[in-house]
Amino acid sequence: MGKIVYPKPVKLIFSIISAEDKLFFEAKSFLTTFFGEIDLESEFQPFDYTLYYQNEMGEGLKQKLFSFEKLISSSELSQIKLKSNEWEFLWTTATGDNCSDVSGEKKRKVNFDPGYLNLHKFILASTKDGPARIYLNDGIYAEITLRFINKSYRSTEWTYQNYQTELYVSFLNRVREEYKKQLQRL
Repeated sequence: MGKIVYPKPVKLIFSIISAEDKLFFEAKSFLTTFFGEIDLESEFQPFDYTLYYQNEMGEGLKQKLFSFEKLISSSELSQIKLKSNEWEFLWTTATGDNCSDVSGEKKRKVNFDPGYLNLHKFILASTKDGPARIYLNDGIYAEITLRFINKSYRSTEWTYQNYQTELYVSFLNRVREEYKKQLQRL
């Protein structure tokens, strides 16, 4: 019989996508009120690998990743994703009429995508099922987006292109190094 081993805490990562620079800084500040200090943040990366968000959020989208100093339990991911969905809606309604299309439908200006990193993988949360996604609870799924193999994070056949870039793989490798130091201090 196998011995039960509980996972170590993980490093919370948030992706923010928007076309408006000021919203990145507001979103960053907003997230720190819930999760504490940000210890590392990536450079901006153009979000032009898909048109998925363009109709809703506009052109010229950019993405940025943030890692948080405070470690979390991996079991918190589904609740964090549920909260991030609420925040997207609240940010849509709080910014006024300029977020509506001609039909009056509210449109997002910011996309929050939470995930976490551990020594072996980078996981993203999603509301959508798929062949490589595992159901967590409350309508939330998890996907192994990158695996740590041969001293770096590596993509899978289902990894979104924006997470395969040298910029983001290098960033996540740096986050992993910080995470290793944090684990040594536990």
